[in-house]
Amino acid sequence: MLRGRESGNIEDVRGLGGKGIALGGGGLGMLVVLIAALVCGIDPRQLLDSGALDQGQTQQEQQQQQQRNQNVNDDEKRFVASVLGSTEDVWGKVLPQQANRRYVNPKLVLFTDVVQSACGNASSSTGPFYCPGDQKLYLDFAFFRELKSQFKAPGDFAQAYVIAHEVGHHVQNLLGTMDKVNRAGNSSQLSIALELQADCYAGVWAFYANQQGLVEAGDYEEALTAASSVGDDTIQKRAQGYVVPESFTHGSSRDRQTWFAKGLQTGDMRQCNTFGR
Repeated sequence: MLRGRESGNIEDVRGLGGKGIALGGGGLGMLVVLIAALVCGIDPRQLLDSGALDQGQTQQEQQQQQQRNQNVNDDEKRFVASVLGSTEDVWGKVLPQQANRRYVNPKLVLFTDVVQSACGNASSSTGPFYCPGDQKLYLDFAFFRELKSQFKAPGDFAQAYVIAHEVGHHVQNLLGTMDKVNRAGNSSQLSIALELQADCYAGVWAFYANQQGLVEAGDYEEALTAASSVGDDTIQKRAQGYVVPESFTHGSSRDRQTWFAKGLQTGDMRQCNTFGR
């Protein structure tokens, strides 16, 4: 995949995993500790001078680390910023034209190991995910390495497909599809339909990414391989040696490839009605 415009909607919190649950510099947390010191007969200045109340420093260090991450233009970060920029350009035009809705750019949060979102805490083992509560995509680059080594789906367009799939969930959120599914209750069929539609939307993006001149020979094959490698049946075979269709949440490898291909071939999000299949 060729690189295009890089999005600025990146939040880089790598290296902060699990930290950041501090009392804060000043405020109620510090007041509580100072009162406790007075009750125990300790001069609060001793705590301040000794650094026992270094929560503010911890918070400051985290902010400095975030700033350093934001200033690091590593290749992986630049790549995902380019993919996100392409999705912004595509959906900024396609969503108003095909669904009469204005597209609102999501943010992509880069994290390491664990992260806090409006949907709760998550670890890298969760894999990339989208949180409708804060309209953010979350990604640990470790997943890309797993995609290549464990899922046997190498290539930068395979990685782009992953991001485009999560952006597809963002499109569903803007259209109210995710809310309708949530209100309908816990249903594996609806969950699978939601995931397959996100695959189809990823295909729609890929259709227009080609028009942007960002697609190279072999890119589509990489995406189709990735779609197949993360099918429920393929994952279950790898993990336990057999398949349990009743426990599917994302769809089979064949279904994921089929719906990505449909979006890719048509460029028409109206063809992505996985709920009526």
